[in-house]
Amino acid sequence: MLRENQSHMTEFLLLGLTSNPKQQVWLFASFLAMYLVNVIGNSVIIASIQRDARLHTPMYFFLSNLSLVDICFTTVIVPQMLVNLLTQRKTILFFQCLTQMYFFVAFGITDSFLLAAMAIDRYVAICNPLHYNTAMSPRRCRLLVVASWAVSHLHSLTHTILMGRLSFCGPNVIHHFFCDVQPLLTLSCSDTSINELLAFTEGSVVIMSPFIFIVVSYIYITRTVLRVPSGEGRYKVFSTCGSHLTVVALFYGTIISVYIRPSSTYSVTKDRVVTVIYTVVTPMLNPFIYSLRNKDMKQALRKLAKRTE
Repeated sequence: MLRENQSHMTEFLLLGLTSNPKQQVWLFASFLAMYLVNVIGNSVIIASIQRDARLHTPMYFFLSNLSLVDICFTTVIVPQMLVNLLTQRKTILFFQCLTQMYFFVAFGITDSFLLAAMAIDRYVAICNPLHYNTAMSPRRCRLLVVASWAVSHLHSLTHTILMGRLSFCGPNVIHHFFCDVQPLLTLSCSDTSINELLAFTEGSVVIMSPFIFIVVSYIYITRTVLRVPSGEGRYKVFSTCGSHLTVVALFYGTIISVYIRPSSTYSVTKDRVVTVIYTVVTPMLNPFIYSLRNKDMKQALRKLAKRTE
């Protein structure tokens, strides 16, 4: 079948979402459309923020970085999946598989840290508005973004190195549409206890710490909003957080259900469906979520459209 020796696999076989040729045709068309919407939509968000001086604020600085990460996050997975669907060639070399896993984990964690940074920005803007310009200065915002990227890549590098030390003797079939951590661990013929322990402890901390920051930020935001006397005032203040909360719910709801649990509960079919949501669907929806409910973004998009006419 595929070339291998007794101690190390040189190639893996990605089964993808289905082996049915008819289903593969509409899956190819669907994922291509979603990928293009994602790239175009997030690129438009970045361009709108860059060209509109009114949007040169911390919130939109984080949003432009989130849009960039969403493009990268999906690009790590979807093009390879589209090639597999189109050519029926489902093999992937070992080093390519590790590379895909590395960038997938890195961009996914960066996404979560940026969502936490956006929650902190909303907390300071609503709960401590007088200190906003000082607390969320351009330098501090840049440091938050750089730290998000650095910690995420260090986390991913650690897991990739540990994965590279494992032996894969066979079988070589990955029941997934890309190289994720858990499907690879199930194929290893080495002792994976260290990998699983690190994934469940350090991985949980890295994934959950941004989530905890978000939850705590919104607890304080809710307390502050409830003190606003008028209902209209409360709605106006809290409406600035609606888009962010929607994205957080979509992202963390799926991420936690896949990764923060024992490997014994791993389900191939369920996890593939859930993974599609946070790797393809959510990044595609983000531009719509942030633009349709945001007056400033709508105006910036209109300006950009007029300039391109």
